Amino acid sequence: MADSSADDDALRAKLVQLRQQHRDMDAAIDALEASGASDPLRIRRLKKMKLAIKDEIGFIEDQLVPDIIA
Repeated sequence: MADSSADDDALRAKLVQLRQQHRDMDAAIDALEASGASDPLRIRRLKKMKLAIKDEIGFIEDQLVPDIIA
């Protein structure tokens, strides 16, 4: 059971890291959009990366929360 706890701790640490990356990506996108001299292709790429991070966050959250069948 200790191995499962270590796995959960590792997933939680990864989750914290991914959430920070997601916030940083959001701030970068906002800054580029506000600058006015932004590159639409770059913004689109950043948004795709942000979405991939969000998907990974969801995947990890699903692993940490057990399925409950009613």
